[in-house]
This record gives sequence, C-alpha cells and structure tokens, in this order.
Amino acid sequence: MYVVLQPAPALTWRTIGGILDFYVFLGPDPASVIGQYVEVIGNPSMPIYWALGYHLCRWGYNTSNSTWEVVKRLRNYGIPQDVQWNDIDYMDRFLDFTLDPTKFATLPDLVKDLHAHDQRYVMILDPGISSVQPEGAYWPYDEGLRRDVFIKDAEGKPLIGKVWPGLTAYPDFSDDVTHDWWFDNLQRFHEKVPFDGLWIDMNEPSNFLDGSTDGCPSNSLENPPYTPGILGGLLRAKTLCASAQQKQSIHYNMHSLYGLMEAKASASALKRILAKRPFGMYSGHWLGDNRSQWKDLYTSIAGILTFNLLGIPLVGADICGFSEEPQEELCVRWTQLGAFYPFARNHNAIVMKPQDPTAFGPLARKAMKEALLLRYSLFPILYTLFHHAHVHGHTVARPLMFEFPKDVRTYGIDKQFLWGRSLLVTPVLDPGVDYVDGYFPEGLWYDYYTGDSLLSAGEDLRLQAPLDKINLHLREGSISPTQAPNLTLWVSSGQPLHLVSALSDDGSASGDLFWDDGESIDAYENDLYSYIVFDVAQNAMTSRVLHSNVEATYITVETASFYGVKQKPGRVLVNSQDATFTYRDNQVLTVGDLGLNLSRNFTISWM
Repeated sequence: MYVVLQPAPALTWRTIGGILDFYVFLGPDPASVIGQYVEVIGNPSMPIYWALGYHLCRWGYNTSNSTWEVVKRLRNYGIPQDVQWNDIDYMDRFLDFTLDPTKFATLPDLVKDLHAHDQRYVMILDPGISSVQPEGAYWPYDEGLRRDVFIKDAEGKPLIGKVWPGLTAYPDFSDDVTHDWWFDNLQRFHEKVPFDGLWIDMNEPSNFLDGSTDGCPSNSLENPPYTPGILGGLLRAKTLCASAQQKQSIHYNMHSLYGLMEAKASASALKRILAKRPFGMYSGHWLGDNRSQWKDLYTSIAGILTFNLLGIPLVGADICGFSEEPQEELCVRWTQLGAFYPFARNHNAIVMKPQDPTAFGPLARKAMKEALLLRYSLFPILYTLFHHAHVHGHTVARPLMFEFPKDVRTYGIDKQFLWGRSLLVTPVLDPGVDYVDGYFPEGLWYDYYTGDSLLSAGEDLRLQAPLDKINLHLREGSISPTQAPNLTLWVSSGQPLHLVSALSDDGSASGDLFWDDGESIDAYENDLYSYIVFDVAQNAMTSRVLHSNVEATYITVETASFYGVKQKPGRVLVNSQDATFTYRDNQVLTVGDLGLNLSRNFTISWM
C-alpha cells in the first residue's frame, strides 16, 4: 500500500489488494482522535520502571570485559545508567541463543554485577535461525525442524534466506507452536545469561537475499500489476517471497505483521521467565539506524511524536546517532534532547568512536550527566504520564497542537514538544549557538529551573541556551512531582518528592501522581498502586489520596515550591502548623523540611 499526501489537501491511496477496514475517528480534538484510535488497537501497557531510565549500547564492544569497563566508567563519574545492552557481537558466529566462548565468557558475571547495582541487561536477538550447522550441534534449528516452526517456500520446504550467521530459516510467529519453541530457547539461554529484556531486530523480516536462496515463483503475488515505491522495486527485495507459506496465511498477507508477532511471542516468553512486565504491551520501539548529523537530531522529534500518535509511547531515537562519527557538541545537544525521549538509549555503530558520556571532555561529560540527572529527577512525571497512556490512551510526548488546537501557529511546530500537558521542551537543534528560538502559546509560562514567569501573547521568544542547558518551561495551572535523582531509577524512585506548582493568574494549579512497585504485571488492574491528586486554590495546596497501596507509603514530600505567588506571605502553615519558608523576588515561595507522608492527605497554606 502506498499513501500520497496531496496539496489539495487530500490523501491518495494506492493498494495492490488485501482486506481493507476503514475506521473514522471524529475527535473533535486531536487528543480525542488518538484516544478513540487506541480504543480499537488496545491501550499501551505500563512499562517496567527501568525501561524509563538511561540505556547504553553499541555494536562493537567486542568483548564482555570492554562492555563492563564502560559500565564502571559511568559509575565512577556518577552518571546515571539503568540498562546496558549488547549488539550481535556477543553471539558465537552470530548464532541466536549462543555466547562467544572467548570474547564474552565473562558476560554472566557482568550481568550479575549489573543486578548487584540495581541495573539491568538487554541483548539483541534476530529471528533468522542458522540452517547450516552440523546436525545435532545447534538445538534451535534442530528442534525447530522437529516442531515444524519455520516459514515454508511455495513447495512446502523451509524457506532459506541469508542474514548475519549465513543461511537461515525464519520462525513462523503466526503459529502458537513457534511461540512455545521461542520460549524454550529463551528459557534455556536465560539459564546461562539472566537477561532482563530483549531487543528484537531484523524482523521486517530482513534478508540479505531477495526472496530466498531459490528465488521466488513467477506469479501475480510476486509480480503484481502495480508495485509501490519500495526498496529494490520488488515485494521480495531484501525480504521473503510473498508466496511463502505461514500457518495463518501466505506471507503476502502477513508481511507487515511479522515484527508484531515476534514481539508478542517475546513478551509472552519474558512474562513467563521473569514474571515481570515487558517493555510495553508487546514492545517499545526505536526509530532505526540514524546518523550522527544535526538533521537527524531534528527529525527525531517528529519520529517520537508520530509513534505516540500511533499508540506506542515508549519510543526513542539512537542518542548521538548510530552511524558516522559523533561530534562532541552534537552529542551533548542530543543527550539533552534524548533525556526527553520516552525511551532514552545511546547506540553506536561498529568501528565508530565511542560516544557514551565518558568518551568526551570534562565540560561535555558534565553537561550530559546533568541532562540525565534531570531526566531521573522528572521520573515521577514521566511514570504518571505512562499511567495515563495505559488507562486513558493519552500521548506521553505530545505535539503542541494537541494542547492548543485553536492556535494555528502550533500546527507546524516540530522543533518543540510537550511531556503531557504541562512540560514544554525547547531543545537546541543547531551547531555553534548559545540560544534557541521557541514558540510559546498564549498564557503564563514559568522557567522550570528558576520559576521566572513569562507571559506570552502567542509569540516566538529567544531563549538563552549555553551548552550545559536545555530549556524547560512549565505551563500555568500545573503541579509537577519531582525527586532527587540518583544513579539508577530503583534508588532515585525512593527519594523524597519535591512538588513544583506553576500557578495560573488566579492562583490555581492541579497535578497528580501514580505509583506502584514498578514491575508487577497488571498492577493497576489488581489495585496494587497509589494515586494522589494535588490542587492549589486560594493560597492553599491540598493533597488527596484517591487510592492507597503500601507501595507509596515509604515516600515523603520533602519540599514544595510555588511559582507565581504574587505577594510575600506572612505565615505558611503545614497541616495547620507554622512552617519555615523562603520567598524570592521572582515570586517563588518554597517550603522545606516537610517530611509529609505521601499516603496521607495534607494541606500547605499561606497568608
């Protein structure tokens, strides 16, 4: 299928066949359209908490010890990291479910060390299973043949293509038998390397050949009367024959579902092996092999927003770019932007210079560290946004037009975005500048860091943006819960809360917090969570616990800041008791040393 956007405005659909079901979602506003859409496809799942931390990967660590050294360097510099990944170099001759016996012999010890530091491990896995190992030497293929799990060619024999390990067969994930075989392989490998998540790649499905080693039949399926503008000009280019046979149908009808079906099999297996949440309903998503160029930094924003519209909020681009040599300034700016990708992973290609934060000079390293610590401090906001995505079908990273649909200036904005309805991100996307121009819709906005107010009539404003800063602004009427950051989310998520209230002109604001144990499957559905709503009105903040579970009782509220308090108070009361406070000339009131239990209602008032 090929869809062309016409200037009329109109969409032209060209398709070579298939069953077409059309849904029309009437809104009336953009956010409602997405909510209605995810009602059809299913709401996103709540991700496991560590999926929202900082992930580090590269193709070409070459050994488990060199991988381990990078992890240790990040720890030594106090740079947060939740997850370490490995690409295909961990495998023995690129064979799935194997470990290179010499270069990656210490991988199990590395994983044990990660777990001891509250960190996690993810490895890549490709669907192509080597078909040329000696009989009895490679269980995944031998057992796959025995259980008849592989996609067949038009003659009923296993279709053979070519991927990293050489000639390969392709599992048919439309067959439940294949899911059981996939689980058995993963469980066997997990006993050697206790991984925490899977990175499933090459599942278009990818093929270094066109179709198979035997080509493809000459028929109307393989050579339709009209071919969309696709790579190679053939349906079989760098993938399988359209006429290949799967359990549920021919590959022609299943091709675009292959990755989804592998994700279903993988998520199901992980739940059985780990008894914890996978990355998403079936998976999250990264935007593919980008380049270390400023243009790719800029276009990543559109990619992140698009997948949020598609009901896949756990999405990110390769921070600092995958291919080509990373420049220090670009990597700093990309880490700042990447700190606001819902899924934040730095990933690098083979033979390229290292681009993890420790690979650069002191100033760049410090700027990247601060950006990542900032992300970790905002974890309560991000986690609550994923809760609303799961329960209500909301977006997490959001275009400005979603919140300001009547402001036509917001329609074309692709250089800024929002987290939820209230946190405006304005990243630097150009080299050699210490400022950034951003659009502020009509209303009152506050600098996240200082509380300085900015009243906009709906205008472009130039913001100072030295190399160590990404501009963040809070929308009036919002309350944002934050935490003191630490090296992993497991540690930082236990820290006391700091509540930041960005008051409207009438002195009102509202916000909320969702909290659970971060990993139990169906925690919300099983009532294993806490949910607290915060409101400010008439010089008083109230906290209401709408749902209480033991998981949130260990967290306290330590400080509260109120941006936009127009007059210095004479007294501040916390649960009717006098409290110490500070008031700055920029109309910021801060109350500290609160020690309030989050699981109990409280009131902070001033007069």
